[in-house]
Amino acid sequence: MAKSLVIVESPAKAKTIGRFLGRTYQVKASMGHVRDLPKSQFGVDVENGFQPRYITIRGKGKVVQELREAARKAERIYLATDPDREGEAISWHLMSALDLQEDRAQRIEFHEITADAIRHAVKNPRALDLRRVEAQQARRVLDRVVGYQLSPLLWAKVRRGLSAGRVQSVAVRLICDRQAEIDAFEPQEYWTVDVTLRALAGEEPQGPASASQGHPNGRAKRAAGLEPAVFVARVERRGGKKLEIPSESEARRVVEEVAAQETRVASVEEKERRRSPYAPYTTSTLQQDASHRLRFPASKTMRLAQQLYEGLDLGPEGHSGLITYMRTDSTQVAAQAQAEARALIEETYGAPFCPARPPKYKNRAGAQAAHEAIRPTSVRRTPDQVAPYLGRDQLRLYRLIWERFVASQMSPARYQTVSVRVGAGPYELRATGSRLLFPGFLRVYEVDEADESRAQRAPLPPLREGQLLEQVERKPEQHFTQPPPPYTEASLVKSLEELGIGRPSTYAPIIETIQKRGYVELADRKFVPTELGRVVVDLLKEYFPDIVDVEFTARMEAELDEVEEGKEDWVSLVRSFYGPFAKELEVARQKVGRVEVADEETDEVCDKCGRKMVIKHGRFGKFLACSGFPECRNTRPILEPVGVDCPECGHPLVRRRSRRGKTFYGCSNYPECRFVLWQKPVPARCPRCGSLLVEGRGRAGAGRGRGAGRPPGATEWVCPTKGCGHRQPAPSGARPEGTRARTSQEEEPELARV
Repeated sequence: MAKSLVIVESPAKAKTIGRFLGRTYQVKASMGHVRDLPKSQFGVDVENGFQPRYITIRGKGKVVQELREAARKAERIYLATDPDREGEAISWHLMSALDLQEDRAQRIEFHEITADAIRHAVKNPRALDLRRVEAQQARRVLDRVVGYQLSPLLWAKVRRGLSAGRVQSVAVRLICDRQAEIDAFEPQEYWTVDVTLRALAGEEPQGPASASQGHPNGRAKRAAGLEPAVFVARVERRGGKKLEIPSESEARRVVEEVAAQETRVASVEEKERRRSPYAPYTTSTLQQDASHRLRFPASKTMRLAQQLYEGLDLGPEGHSGLITYMRTDSTQVAAQAQAEARALIEETYGAPFCPARPPKYKNRAGAQAAHEAIRPTSVRRTPDQVAPYLGRDQLRLYRLIWERFVASQMSPARYQTVSVRVGAGPYELRATGSRLLFPGFLRVYEVDEADESRAQRAPLPPLREGQLLEQVERKPEQHFTQPPPPYTEASLVKSLEELGIGRPSTYAPIIETIQKRGYVELADRKFVPTELGRVVVDLLKEYFPDIVDVEFTARMEAELDEVEEGKEDWVSLVRSFYGPFAKELEVARQKVGRVEVADEETDEVCDKCGRKMVIKHGRFGKFLACSGFPECRNTRPILEPVGVDCPECGHPLVRRRSRRGKTFYGCSNYPECRFVLWQKPVPARCPRCGSLLVEGRGRAGAGRGRGAGRPPGATEWVCPTKGCGHRQPAPSGARPEGTRARTSQEEEPELARV
C-alpha cells in the first residue's frame, strides 16, 4: 500500500516523477483539469458575487473516482501540478473534487523535473496559494462573461457560430489595424548615392598607421588578393546638413557635383565593440525564435516543450525531464545551473569563453521573479547525447534551448569597428567596416543572419586622415519607403508581450483560436485579417471599445496580477468590468442591425448554373455554395486532398468532418464509394496484410522489435486492420495530427451554446 499519493496532470510527468520517488509513493495523473464551468450554460451567478458553478468535466468521472480511491488509502497527498496560476487552480479543483482536507493534502512546487528538485519539493510542501487561485478564477469568469454574453450578439447580428474573447479580440484588432496601415500606406520615393573609392598610387599608409585593419603592409595584402583595394562610401551630408535626395534629377546632380570634387579621408575612427549574449529563453522568446529558425507555429513549440519538460525515456538514464518549466516570463537562472554551465564552457571552449562573473539578465516589468528561464535541467546532457532518444523536432527544439542557455553564460563577442568620413568639397561621405576579434558566445549560438550582417560589415582597407582617394564609380539608386510589415506568429507574440496582453500560457492558445474561428489567416507565414475579422473588430470598436482597447486589456492583466499579489479583491475586479460591459451590451442589442459579411469568391464553377461558387460558413465548417442563391441552391463540400488514393476505387482520399465535428478521411467519390478511415492515411501499404497504413503516435519502449524504444510522441505508420499490429517508423519530420499541449483555461476555449 502506498504511503503517499502524488497527483500530477499528465501520465508522462507521472512516469518521470515516479522514477525519482520510489515505491513508497504512488504517482497518478489527473489528465489536466477535472472541474470547469459548464459548456452548455453561463455558469456564473452575477447576482451572488459572480460565484462560478463548477462541474466535473464530461468524461473525467472515472479519473476522479480512481483518484478518490487512491487518496482514501494514502497517508499523505501531494498536489504536484504546474507552478503557475493554472496549476494552482487544478490543485484547488482536485481538493474539492476529491474531498481532501488541508491536513492531509499539501501543494508541492518545482520548476524542473529532476531527482533533486522533486525530493526538495516533497520535503518542503506548502498550503494552496488561494491568491493564485483567485487570480485564475477572475480571469476565467471575465472570459466567460465576455464569451457567453457577447457571442450570442455576434450570432444574431453577424453570423451563427461566432464568438468573441476578451484577449483574442485585441489580438485580432492588432492584425486588422496593421493591415489597415499597410493598405493606406503611400510609398515615398528617395535616392541614395554610393561612391566606390580607392587610394591613389603612392598614397597608401605605411608603418603603424596601416594597423587600423590589423596588417602593417596594406600594399602587399592587396597584391596577394587578401584585402579589398576599394571600398564603398555613401553620400550623407551636404554643407554640414543631412542630405535628402527625393528624385532622380537631384541624384544625378549630386553625382555630377561629387565627381568634380577632390576626395580625401577626413577622419578615421577606430573602436572595439562588445556584443553581449542573449538572455536565456522565456516563453515568448522561445516561441519567436522557434518560429524564425525552425518554422514552428507557437502551438507546436509549446507541445514539444511540454514533452521535454514532462520527461522522455533516455535509455539507460530512464525517464527524465530535459528542460525547466516552459511557461515563464523570467530570465532568472539558478546559481547551481550557472555553475554547471560555466564548468562546461571552460572545459569545452576554454577559459576566455567563460566570463569572470556569471551574467545577470534584467526581467521585464511584471515578470514573475520566482520562476526561472527555460533551460536544460542539466547542461551536461548535450543535444548529441540525447539525439538517439528524441524525435526529430523534439531534438531541434532541445538543441535550440541548450545552445541559447549555454551561450547566455558565455563571454561577449568582440569586434573591431572602423568608421571613415570622406570629404568631397561640400559633401561628406561615410563608410564603416568591422571584423570579428573574438567570437565569444557566437561559438555556440548562431545569431540571425540579418542581425549578424549589421554587426559584422566588410572590413575597410587601411586608411589615414588626409589620404587622397580616387573615385572609381558613383552609383545613384532609387528606393521607396516601406509599409510596416504584416504580423507573423513571432512578431505577434512579441507585440502581445510588449503591450502586456495575455501571459506566457496564453500566447499559443490566442493564436490558435483566432485562426480556428476564421478571423485571420496565415498567408506566406504572415497574418491577414479575413473580411469576417474586419467586420467583427469594427463592430466591437463601435459598441464595445474597452473589449478591443489595448491599454484597457493590459490594465486588466495588471489588475489580475494584483489579485495574485493580494492587492485587489477578485470580485471587485470582475464587478468593475461587468457594470460598464452590461450597459454596452444592452445598447448594442437595441442598436446593432444585421451586418452582412461578403462571401469569398472562388474559381470553382457551379455545375448546375455555371455561376461562381463562394465559400460559406455553416454549422459544420466551410462549404461551397452557388453565388446565385436562392435561385440556385447547389452546394458542395470543400475537399482537402491528403495525397493518398482510395484503395477501393482509386479516387483521391480527402479530409472530411462528421456531424459531431470529428475529422475523418473518406473517398472523394462518395456516395458511389464509401471507404473511410478515422486516422490520417499515408502513401504506404502494410507489408503483412496489404492494408493502407495510417499515422499513429509512437509508444516509447512498448513491445519488441522495430517499435521498441522510440521517443513518445514520435510519429509511426501503423496498420488499422484489427489483429495485424504492424507498426513502422514514419519518415523524418512527420507527426500525428491532433497532438497538442495541455489544454489551458487561460482563454475562453468554447463558444457560447444558446
